[in-house]
Amino acid sequence: MDDKQAHILVVDDDPGHRTTLETLINSWGYRVESAGDGSDAVERVTDQPVDLILMDVRMTIMDGLEALKRIKAYNPAIPVLIMTAYSSVESAVDALKSGAYDYLTKPLDFEALKFTIERAIEHSGLKAENKALKEKLSRDFDMAHIIGTSRPMQELIDMAAMIAPSEATVLITGESGTGKELIAKAIHYNSRRKEHPLVVVNCAALTETLLESELFGHEKGAFTGADRRREGRFKQADRGTLFLDEIGETSPLMQAKLLRAIQEKEIQRVGGEDTIQVDVRILTATNRDLDAEVGAGRFREDLYYRLNVVTLQAPPLRNRLDDIPLLAQHFMAIYAEKNRKGIKGFSPVAMDMLLKYGWPGNVRELENAVERAVILAAGDYLTEKDLPLSITQLPAGNNRDAEALRHPAGKLRSLEELEKEAILEALEASQGNKSEAARILGINRKTLHKKLKAF
Repeated sequence: MDDKQAHILVVDDDPGHRTTLETLINSWGYRVESAGDGSDAVERVTDQPVDLILMDVRMTIMDGLEALKRIKAYNPAIPVLIMTAYSSVESAVDALKSGAYDYLTKPLDFEALKFTIERAIEHSGLKAENKALKEKLSRDFDMAHIIGTSRPMQELIDMAAMIAPSEATVLITGESGTGKELIAKAIHYNSRRKEHPLVVVNCAALTETLLESELFGHEKGAFTGADRRREGRFKQADRGTLFLDEIGETSPLMQAKLLRAIQEKEIQRVGGEDTIQVDVRILTATNRDLDAEVGAGRFREDLYYRLNVVTLQAPPLRNRLDDIPLLAQHFMAIYAEKNRKGIKGFSPVAMDMLLKYGWPGNVRELENAVERAVILAAGDYLTEKDLPLSITQLPAGNNRDAEALRHPAGKLRSLEELEKEAILEALEASQGNKSEAARILGINRKTLHKKLKAF
């Protein structure tokens, strides 16, 4: 919003004071209208948009506090500045409780008035920008916008959509780079808490001491360098969602403190004695097997059960081959626009290589590979020459060791034998489901039937 184009409504039953304010505010470059009473102000607001209201408290027909309540009920986004000749704490508190942006006492300090108007309009503009950003985030993280038509992804999306409106604690598991944070964001922006903050903390990136301060905050002087009080991430996420990424990397002591915070819904700042109530939904993620970590004594069993109310498994990219072309095209469009390149797509050979590669780094690795290809591309299509060597060539010692191609006796195994073994392994992994086995192998069901018949 351009401050100097803002439309201001002055409300005062004193004609002389009202005219003075109109003239003054108009000289500052604003569009100004006036009303002689609170009821008139309410009517004006419902008839046409207003960017700010400057309103007296004491008026004969409808006072400023009543008008303020009605205006806020109609449009809570309009900042209202209250003027009063009575600088009593009670009237100021009543006005602020009813939604006033600020209050000013008569006789007005015009410099202070000008500053307060500018600040209120700027604040209103920031609120509008934040609202637009939240709406955009809600659209971007709508479940329908998560890229994936493969069965594992559709099952994950359906489950995430089902649990998003609940208050359930969610544990998202999966290998690094599978998009666990994306799923957490989608859950938050489709929940009842979406108007409040989503706060993300990477537990693996901080030492135990720093993580405690990061999560719970600290008091001034709590440790060397703590020169002021700091609110922690739990407090910042109040009424919203706290996403704890890499929860499996936390120490036993930190796990105990997290368990207490989650169970009791209260925290203590480092170096503080007061308990602070927090209302936070917890989402967590890990690339570790927490069952095994509990069995090994490295992760608290009680915390595990507290976090593991609902578990979502983010599938590795190698198990969702159908999604690779969709994801590759998506990343290509993003980085082509970012780098101002008119790239139209992938060559057949390049796409074939993307489909055959094992993707140990999952979606994150695919995104990096596509970004690199876009930057290096000289033509309208991304070719195999633009892809990293790790994708276009079999690295030494990677994918499949030469020993895996041999019989125990040392002779090389035939392609037919290797193919048969792969099919049997896929059938075992899919528990006999031929459609699933075909998907794992990257072939269609008809081809699988033909090969089974041949064997």
